[in-house]
Amino acid sequence: MSKQYLQTHTIPLAHPTDIFSLAVTPSQLLSASGSSSLRIHSTKGQIIHADTPDDEHPYPLVQTLEKVHPLGCHHICTSLDGRTAATAGFSGELKVWQCSEDGQWTAVGEINPAEKQAGEHWALALSENGQYLAATTHDGRINVYDTRSIAPEGTAHKFTQYETKGSFGMSVDLSSNGSMTASGHQNGGIYIFNNTTQRLAHSLAGLIKPVRSVKFSPACRYLAAAGDARIIALYDTQSGEQIANLTGHGSWIMSLDWNWSGEYLLSGGYDGKVKIWSLERRECVATQTESEKCLWSVRWLPKAASARNETFVTGGAGKTLAFYREASGT
Repeated sequence: MSKQYLQTHTIPLAHPTDIFSLAVTPSQLLSASGSSSLRIHSTKGQIIHADTPDDEHPYPLVQTLEKVHPLGCHHICTSLDGRTAATAGFSGELKVWQCSEDGQWTAVGEINPAEKQAGEHWALALSENGQYLAATTHDGRINVYDTRSIAPEGTAHKFTQYETKGSFGMSVDLSSNGSMTASGHQNGGIYIFNNTTQRLAHSLAGLIKPVRSVKFSPACRYLAAAGDARIIALYDTQSGEQIANLTGHGSWIMSLDWNWSGEYLLSGGYDGKVKIWSLERRECVATQTESEKCLWSVRWLPKAASARNETFVTGGAGKTLAFYREASGT
């Protein structure tokens, strides 16, 4: 049985350049692009059948953080609790942000590498409560910082540093229970580290080309990895075994995201196609082809208790934020 998703809303020219990265909190969508500003849209107003003027703008822009990354921002991530965010810019800067009770973001500080060089901070991931921040490097390390120890001069306590075989770290993720860190690399290497022992748990085979996205499932049982091989590889995080190959993308896979229940996996491709995969059936159940331009980032919006249908959002070279909702039956 296939599923159907409808494009319900678009925000054209949400950024003046490519939208490189998206992150979500329970009530907001954060987006980063090749321009110097970060934009925050509210996702609270998801009433589809409302008769109010707000229905015209269901995702209003609520805050713009101006001129925070001079050369643009390539990665943005948020903690699961929605209170902490981190951004990495093309000039090598790594910034941490916090959200107040009223939904406004302010800077906590910046983490500067010992030697100022590009590629010391690339892909990012935050722990559930925002305390730990993992950042990959150009030579395959994963630095894990304690965000609560950021000093005014731009230093932070490095909780640990994981070493791999020296290939560019293109993607990283922290499991929701805090027990594991995963990284994907330019040479196709995928690693899972145990955060308790701070040792390598698994070196995963299967993808020989650059791995642009790694994502733990919500229950932390599976790791999905994808990239230039055009395949999504699924691994069992305990045994390290590859349990499935999801095929169907005709171009590089740029981004992955699990839905809240772990039943469905969202993927976005270089050719602008979005696919939704059923974990149970190990197959694609929906494909969206509205865009022909590269989708750098795709994300499910957290499901509100009152919302019956799930919504996801895409961003990429088209500079547009596009929202999709599952078509409901009766």
